[in-house]
Amino acid sequence: MDRTIDEYLLDLVGSRADAPAETDPFLPLALKYGDPTTLLIVDDDLINRAVLGNLFRDEYTIQEASDGSAALDLIRADPGRFCAVLLDYRMEPMDGLALLERLDAKGLPRRIPVFLISAEASPEVMRRAYELGVMDVIEKPVVPFVVTRRVRSVIELFAARRRLSSVVMEQQAELVRRAGEILELNRGMIETLAAAIEFRDSESGGHVRRIHDITRAFLTQTEMGDGLSDEEVTSIALASIMHDVGKIGIPDAILGKPGRLTDEEFQIMKSHTVIGAEMLENIPQMHKNRAFDFAVDIARHHHERWDGRGYPDGLIGDEQTRWAQVVSIADVYDALRCKRVYKSAIPREEACRMIDEGACGTFGPRLLDAFHQIEPQLSTFYEQNSLTAADTPTDW
Repeated sequence: MDRTIDEYLLDLVGSRADAPAETDPFLPLALKYGDPTTLLIVDDDLINRAVLGNLFRDEYTIQEASDGSAALDLIRADPGRFCAVLLDYRMEPMDGLALLERLDAKGLPRRIPVFLISAEASPEVMRRAYELGVMDVIEKPVVPFVVTRRVRSVIELFAARRRLSSVVMEQQAELVRRAGEILELNRGMIETLAAAIEFRDSESGGHVRRIHDITRAFLTQTEMGDGLSDEEVTSIALASIMHDVGKIGIPDAILGKPGRLTDEEFQIMKSHTVIGAEMLENIPQMHKNRAFDFAVDIARHHHERWDGRGYPDGLIGDEQTRWAQVVSIADVYDALRCKRVYKSAIPREEACRMIDEGACGTFGPRLLDAFHQIEPQLSTFYEQNSLTAADTPTDW
């Protein structure tokens, strides 16, 4: 098989961990190389650039651009290295607002603090600048202690936010790891319970693993899985493990009887379907599992027949869900091909003939077509592993 039950954990853990909505794309670089320390000064006046540069040169690496177009090229080339941008409003050919619009289109003002510096910013210009994401508008001529305090404070704020994001990411990774451990424990408990029931039935724990993998093969390699999401396929395969959980309520004398059951004993044996469904419904924690609905349905209905002569509800045709149909034929095939306390393993050709002729329950044409599509692959596995009731199979 292309996947085994042990991959269920990976499927579930992925759906549990939602990434933060505002993850900083520069965060990985900041974590690797530290916070950015380059301050970009954009002004078409050389003297203005020199004045601002002198204010910050002791704390930051200064990069200069004489117009918006040159600044845009620098930011595009390596946006993660800039701790802030000091941006003049009036420049040619691209002014400060035009550059802001280009940056805002990429969401960059949320990642790099931008300050608009101008001697003649009207209320309309200021409003538009704030709409485009500037952190502050600073008037010329600049007051040194004011501009340095404002810029430094915002740079520190952005750096603190990145550090906080890194802590959140680390905590998320730890939560995912712990969730994975819990899911692995839950999966292991389900498998152990099912295997324990099999031992009462003189079977090995390999039966539930094979049913899981046969079910997945049907749903991933044939039309029986059409329209099902990967998550649903994973849940159904997990649910198939619990198909015989109701046998925990069947007396040992009946479960382990080597000969033919009496009519009364058979009626008791048949009740494992209802017992299993009721057991699962009475476990509150199971209701939160995505496999719950599938598990209850499969436990109750995996002995229904296409002709309506199955049990416990006498479902006819597609009244039996396709996943219950799949588990039904998987259970029959595995029972035929493996040694049981009451019979020897049945050869491939005879097993297929019995399934086709309805000797072990009747199956719909669509299910039979799917069965014959994957049966050569199933048979190869059984033959390679020489399966008997006491065997522990390898993963498919």
